[in-house]
Amino acid sequence: MFDERFVRLSEGDKARDLVQTRLVKGLASCGLKSNVVSVHRNAWRSVMAKARVQCFQIFARAVAKLRGGDPNVKYAWYGASSKEEVEDIIEHGFGGKMPLRDGLRLSPDDSPLKSVKSCGVDKDGVRHVILCRVILGRVEMVPRGSDPCGSSSEDYDSGMDGSFSSPEGYVIWSQRVNTHVLPEFVISFKLHPSKGNVRIEEPLKPSSPWMPFPALISVLSKILPSSDIALISKFHKDYKENKISRHQLIQKVRVIVGDKLLVAAIKSFREKKIPASFKHARSWQPENHLGGQNTVSFMNCVSGLKEGRNTERDIRPY
Repeated sequence: MFDERFVRLSEGDKARDLVQTRLVKGLASCGLKSNVVSVHRNAWRSVMAKARVQCFQIFARAVAKLRGGDPNVKYAWYGASSKEEVEDIIEHGFGGKMPLRDGLRLSPDDSPLKSVKSCGVDKDGVRHVILCRVILGRVEMVPRGSDPCGSSSEDYDSGMDGSFSSPEGYVIWSQRVNTHVLPEFVISFKLHPSKGNVRIEEPLKPSSPWMPFPALISVLSKILPSSDIALISKFHKDYKENKISRHQLIQKVRVIVGDKLLVAAIKSFREKKIPASFKHARSWQPENHLGGQNTVSFMNCVSGLKEGRNTERDIRPY
């Protein structure tokens, strides 16, 4: 399923048993039945991969020294939108190709549901989650729905929503995603119907008509500066020439446009109109319409539209 950057763990392997049991039990507690297809471990074969491990260890020691001897290292889940995203993360790190201005959101290792909800689903019904080692250090509360760009002060190393006794998610700030987060295992799995009432979105299986990419560009051209539209058009051309994948195209557009505006564009296409709220989704002003690049980042390659739907299923890149 994956290339030489990964080592497939066979059934009976201790590490595999521990990892898949954590995922299966975590989902079962929410009423979801899962079937693990495969478990892969990051092989750390390349020079850069080995450097990331050393960097993580150095920062763990530094945080421990700064925080009274305890770096507060935990395991946490990240829900990948596709197999391609998993490979991008292993090759380039989190945010390696695209900035994560709002930080990286992860789920505690005993509560994977939110990360699973953000997973993409391939044509065979397979999803992928990444189990990461994370340096949390000193944690501050960051309520879900808030939109901070970093810690409130140098006294904190990461964020958390929920409560300290029962965390619902962790937030790793953008400047620390590749020093404080180490992707170790990739679990590929399927979900099956069960007696639980938890509803999981199927991001790659549209239940409504998709939005053609030229139509998306047409709608966005009414709002975005011409430089942004030119860049989006270039990426679309690269996709048609097989220079980038569909996943890469969508992710690049999300970086330029921002998730809120992208959702508004899709809704306006379906409603055949552009509501007033659409313009304000990006704090748009007429005087800067022809200005320079005015980009808004997505919440991350992992969080994106985690609180709602996955935009990738709504756009047809043709």
